[in-house]
Amino acid sequence: MPIQRREFLAGIGGTAALAVAGCLGADEGEGDASIAGTTLQLATTTSTDDTGLLDELNAPFEDRYGVTVHTVADGTGASIETAERGDCDVVMVHARSLEDEFMEEGYGVNRRDLMFNDFVIVGEPDDPAGINGTDDAVGAFEAIADAEARFVSRGDNSGTHTKELAIWEEAGIDPGGDWYQEIGDGMGNALNNVNQQGGYTLSDRGTFLSRDDEAVEIHVQGPIEGGPELLSNPYGVVAVNPEVHENVEYDLAMAYIGFLTSREGQEIIEEYTVDGKQLFYPEALSEEPNFQQYVPEGWRPDSDD
Repeated sequence: MPIQRREFLAGIGGTAALAVAGCLGADEGEGDASIAGTTLQLATTTSTDDTGLLDELNAPFEDRYGVTVHTVADGTGASIETAERGDCDVVMVHARSLEDEFMEEGYGVNRRDLMFNDFVIVGEPDDPAGINGTDDAVGAFEAIADAEARFVSRGDNSGTHTKELAIWEEAGIDPGGDWYQEIGDGMGNALNNVNQQGGYTLSDRGTFLSRDDEAVEIHVQGPIEGGPELLSNPYGVVAVNPEVHENVEYDLAMAYIGFLTSREGQEIIEEYTVDGKQLFYPEALSEEPNFQQYVPEGWRPDSDD
């Protein structure tokens, strides 16, 4: 389904919203004996943490259930590896292909669509590759490579890096040489690098809008502003499978997923802004729920079952 601005489903009642999200009922809230006093280990991306969104989401959840959320922010790949080791209870990431592998291998269960924004191609105002205003992300990458214009890659197996590599692959380009610089670091440092030394990078819109980099501007928009669907950036949240790692706080993880995908959690996402700019768009509540969100892409039941 194309990513686009959508009206938030404010008309959905709290009870119905919680049922859609699959979370605990409202009367099972504050101080629930099964989870009160415990700590949720959340592995997530730098984009959700650096933008300040998690502070807004976690505080009311902690107050309601009398728990603590401990967040470790890293790239999507590193976050999923943390979950595979059983060192967290839940992951919130944005690379569906990596999420699907995580579930197919049995490490993750009960995935939910959470929210979305998009990716943007940003760079120095001089725009040496001449890509400003194009609506073709693949063509923009081709132009950057042809001009051998400096490109800063996160190079960290994050969701953003995964998307970047997919665009290079679609362009038929194996980037390399002095113009292509992999820094092995997060989005904030990639933007710092471009701000200080010039060039281009791929950024999620939320992190870009939450910053003030005077020497970096958007040259290619994502689908939120009418750009190509290739730059869509959906986020999912997945519980770690307690049958693989008995130590995980599965009930707490599901309470957290339920809160994030409830009407209250989705309203927090909808209303969160920085300098008046919306960074993320809620996706969990829908008039037409999508079963595919719960299972890996292309999954089919075993015909022998």
